[in-house]
Amino acid sequence: MTFVVVENCIKCKYTDCVEVCPVDCFHEGPNFLVIDPEECIDCTLCEPECPANAILAEDDVPEDQKHFIALNKELSAEWPVLTEKNDGLPGAKDWDGKPDKFKLLER
Repeated sequence: MTFVVVENCIKCKYTDCVEVCPVDCFHEGPNFLVIDPEECIDCTLCEPECPANAILAEDDVPEDQKHFIALNKELSAEWPVLTEKNDGLPGAKDWDGKPDKFKLLER
């Protein structure tokens, strides 16, 4: 099992999770983070740190967000590793909890 970043991270991109990760499994895109499933050691440290509750254990990803499992794998191969916390995106608090953000994902 690995952890997966899901839809609520889009347009928020908080990086509190990166700060506690003992391995370099987070990758950063323009408005979303992903977890490399090959690097994730399932330590569970990142999940409670996400202010947007956008990190889930793979087995806990809701059916309507299962496509994020493959998306995390795909984009982690393309995007650079992120190892330090930075500020969330401008307006992140306004986007937290908004539905249907997948169409806003920037690659």
